[in-house]
Amino acid sequence: MIYAITGGIGAGKSFYCKKLEAEGHAIFYCDDEAKKIIRTNPDVREQLTALVGDGLYDEAGVLQKKVLAAYICRGDAYAQRVNAVVHPRVAEAFKAWAAEQLLHRADVYMECALLFETGFETLVDEVILVTASTETRIQRVMQRDGVSREQALHWIALQMPEDEKAKRAHHIINNE
Repeated sequence: MIYAITGGIGAGKSFYCKKLEAEGHAIFYCDDEAKKIIRTNPDVREQLTALVGDGLYDEAGVLQKKVLAAYICRGDAYAQRVNAVVHPRVAEAFKAWAAEQLLHRADVYMECALLFETGFETLVDEVILVTASTETRIQRVMQRDGVSREQALHWIALQMPEDEKAKRAHHIINNE
């Protein structure tokens, strides 16, 4: 079986994944893979530089995260352009990783905050939603990231609503 673990910011996906890893389960972290691809894949580097501009990577080839963030924050259309370059490669990496893992394991897990937004739910057999109340999520994000309540609410508002995710999930874990 291939499971996806998803949930909104501050819901506790990472906490739940760490518990699974401690039990010996294999977890593929989509965000980590996306960051790796953006930093190391020459084709992605070329395509993103064409989109964002020459300042995206410095002279040593190091990604300038603030430049990428500024581009993405210009609006949804800009984020979608970046996603169109990166997400297919993350999906490819996950498929290869899962195929290898399933040679030795009965199940594997994908951690993906934007599971439904990316269409990655089609890559798995079942979806596990980790959820918590909005207030709990706000407090966790504020503490973890050192941001204001308003910023935490803004980030939460950018994601698909929890009730929509719950309609699509096979299992729900309340991580209050």
